[in-house]
Amino acid sequence: MLIFWDQRLVCLATPKTGTTALAAALEARATISMQRPPVVKHTPSQRYHRFIAPYLRATAGAEFTTVALMREPVDWLASWYRFRRREDLAGGPNSTLGLSFDAFVRGWCSDPQPEFARVGSQARFLAPPGKPGVDHIFRYENMPRYVAFLEERLNCRLSLPQLNVSPPAEVTLSPETKALLRQHMAADFALYESLSG
Repeated sequence: MLIFWDQRLVCLATPKTGTTALAAALEARATISMQRPPVVKHTPSQRYHRFIAPYLRATAGAEFTTVALMREPVDWLASWYRFRRREDLAGGPNSTLGLSFDAFVRGWCSDPQPEFARVGSQARFLAPPGKPGVDHIFRYENMPRYVAFLEERLNCRLSLPQLNVSPPAEVTLSPETKALLRQHMAADFALYESLSG
């Protein structure tokens, strides 16, 4: 999470949406940079509005605008799947080594979810039901639009490095698993499809 005091702007860090590269490009300009531990870096909208927004409002005497990225839901899960195939996770409960992407997605759709598939939901992160959500959500796949927004708000030019890239892997789904995912991830698909681009 990056907080820009003068611009009254907060960039929430949706997991698996290039947040490491964004932090590398913007951290020096941020008034507050919350990068570690990951649970703080990836503070979801609900926790931001409950704990951080009231403090910012009280100290600044103004509301802060929140902004974040959202990745296409299947691509987002594919990124998690590839990320968890890393050799340093081999043999651990989060590892997806030896699993197909189809099995990973079926795990995500299970109740309870196996440890390797517990990655959350972008919809719950960005727009929890009945709670305040993020003011501006941009599609990860249209990064130039998000960068242009930040450049205008922060009055600077941005160049994003390519960091934290997950290893390649086969990420195909059977028609049955696609249908199951559409059902279980309906809120994520609805939110993503509502975004203008």
